[in-house]
Formats: sequence, C-alpha cells, structure tokens
Amino acid sequence: MTLALFMKTKPPHLDRVAIAKAQYWRANIRVVLTLMGLWFLFGCVLSIFAVDALNTFKLGGFPLGFWMAQQGTTIAFIVIVFCYVFIMKRLDEGYARSVCNDEGAQDS
Repeated sequence: MTLALFMKTKPPHLDRVAIAKAQYWRANIRVVLTLMGLWFLFGCVLSIFAVDALNTFKLGGFPLGFWMAQQGTTIAFIVIVFCYVFIMKRLDEGYARSVCNDEGAQDS
C-alpha cells in the first residue's frame, strides 16, 4: 500500500516545473497572438481595407496605400519574425533559468 501511495504522489519540484511550463505556454500563446494581430493589421487592414485612406499620403512619390500593399507588408512581416525570435529567446531563457533555479533549490 505504501509503494502505491508513493508512486501516485509527485515530488514538489515537479509541480513547480508543471506550473512553469503552463506559464510559459500562456506567455508563448500571448506573444504569438499579438504578433499575428500585427501581421493581420499590416497584411490585411492597411494593405487591403485602408488602401484608399492611405493613398492620400505619398511615400517616395508613390501613394502610401500602394507602397504598403507592395513593400510595407513584406517589411512588416520580416520585422515581426525578428521580434518573435528576440521575444521567444528572452522568454525561453527566463523560464529555463527559473526551472533550473527551482530544481537546484530542491537538490540543496
């Protein structure tokens, strides 16, 4: 009976790791949804739906709506990809550090 009870209980540090994983996943989803919202803003709203309003402004001699549809969305997408890499690297390092610190505290 004692062995069965022991096998069903998790060590406390595993619970902290599971909590950290859940927090990491929530933060990851938040970052992805935010960046996809920006991508939708540049890719659809500004380059398709707001073209007429943007065409009243000029950028380099071309209407801004045309420029946004041709070059702006590509540049915005590349910037969003680099932002994702930068943000996720910081997120990965932060959560890896917190999990390692939790496990290190348990070993001491």
